[in-house]
Amino acid sequence: MTVKAVKMPCTAPNVYTKVPDGGWGWTVAFAFFFVEALTYGIIKSFGVFFNDLMESFDETNSRISWIISICVFVQTFTAPLSTVLSNRFGHRFVVMAGGVLISIGMVTASFARTVVDMYVTIGVISGLGYCLSFLPTVTILSQYFDKRRSLVTAVASTGECFAVFSFAPAITALKEQIGWRYSLLSVGVLQLSIVICGSLLRPIIIKEQEEVKAQPPEEPTETKYMLENEQTRTSIESIDSGVEITTSPSNVPGKTKAEPKSEEPKEHVQILVDNNSTPPEPKTKLLDFSVMRDCSFICYAFFGLFATLGFFAPSLYIIPLSLSLGIGKDHSAYILSAMAIAEVFGRISAGWVLNKKPIRKIYIELICVVLLSVALFAFPFASEFWGLMTCSVFFGFMLGTVAGTHIPLLAEDDVVGIAKMSSAAGVYVFIQSLAGLAGPPLAGVLVDTTQNYSSAFYSCAAGMVLGAVFLSLVRPCKAGLCQRQQQRPEESVAQVLPDLPDDFIEMDIGKAENSGKASDSTA
Repeated sequence: MTVKAVKMPCTAPNVYTKVPDGGWGWTVAFAFFFVEALTYGIIKSFGVFFNDLMESFDETNSRISWIISICVFVQTFTAPLSTVLSNRFGHRFVVMAGGVLISIGMVTASFARTVVDMYVTIGVISGLGYCLSFLPTVTILSQYFDKRRSLVTAVASTGECFAVFSFAPAITALKEQIGWRYSLLSVGVLQLSIVICGSLLRPIIIKEQEEVKAQPPEEPTETKYMLENEQTRTSIESIDSGVEITTSPSNVPGKTKAEPKSEEPKEHVQILVDNNSTPPEPKTKLLDFSVMRDCSFICYAFFGLFATLGFFAPSLYIIPLSLSLGIGKDHSAYILSAMAIAEVFGRISAGWVLNKKPIRKIYIELICVVLLSVALFAFPFASEFWGLMTCSVFFGFMLGTVAGTHIPLLAEDDVVGIAKMSSAAGVYVFIQSLAGLAGPPLAGVLVDTTQNYSSAFYSCAAGMVLGAVFLSLVRPCKAGLCQRQQQRPEESVAQVLPDLPDDFIEMDIGKAENSGKASDSTA
């Protein structure tokens, strides 16, 4: 079957006969690259403003950390809202509206006078905009690709890494010239370009070719038996040809033949063909919490909860840690940039390894999480520039392997499987929002208490270790659950079958033949 796109106005959706694995999808991937850069890239680069905000507002580390914590919490907690709005108004409109909210929040934050103002502007307004911009973009990108989906998503998601690599030194240099307020204002204006990216997200409709009507009426390929309750008539229908063979008491036995149906049955057959060509979409719940009964998913959700503690805090505290070691501001920005570049290679490498078959992906993820914990524990032992640079590169690479794969792994049979991927992802991100809210402030409290930035990395490492423990339990829980479920189908079948009547179709055919013979004998 060839891919055929229906030419329509640019405001209308792209209609394909199958998933194109390209086409306009490359434009959507290009847009997703920049959306990633202007959302998560800015969040991870926000550490360059950390010391400036502490000095301007005369606040502690923990209170400043709440800015990003609230932002990440709102971004993940409002994920169901983003899905509802996308289904109602379309992905394009929602992403464009999110870009406007992000820009408004950042520009307003440049005029903030207290840290509470930053909580509202960046935390709530921009956080909501991040959710409305990121989730619909990655969702529509997955609809344009099938076989290349993993590779394209992994490459396009490196936008945030390149953003951190370029934004961190650029913003640092800009602060030296115009100050942190005008620098934050410039970032907000730059993020307004998300509106342009959103305008490129043309919706897609997959409509299979209706080949049923084009086939000749000869040689039916499949039959369907249907019992009509009132007239007790058995109909043998050919779905592909639209021809029906009817056996009833009025027909002469042995002379039953295939003939076109009358007007009313033809309409009935036509309805069946239309339903077969365009089946109705199943209704799915926005957040189906029934996955919480799956022990393997519960363990995986706890893994995501604790692992998220170590995702954002290191990016926020790497520059303050380097400054406390006597490293200059310029060199500190280079450390953050090197971490971002290493994350690019980590994401691509993880995608390449996980595409190998056969392979137990959950074990590969566990190895990456353990190595990521080692990287976090190594930061406090670095005492000079090159030591900190080495730890940052190692951490960035391992972070890329975990951050780019932990959500797609929900579709694996070891967790919940592809059938429950949609509902499981919503619940999983919802649970992650709790750690996103508590992670940076917890690290900030430890820094204020110990007066040492190394304690922030210890807390992140402890959370990652707990995540590795729960991740190691996913596969055993799934194996135990499958063994228990193997016995349930046999018991359910044994209970249901005695309640069913005999083969009513054969009984009805037999009755029809007997009545036909009786009519012949009377004649």
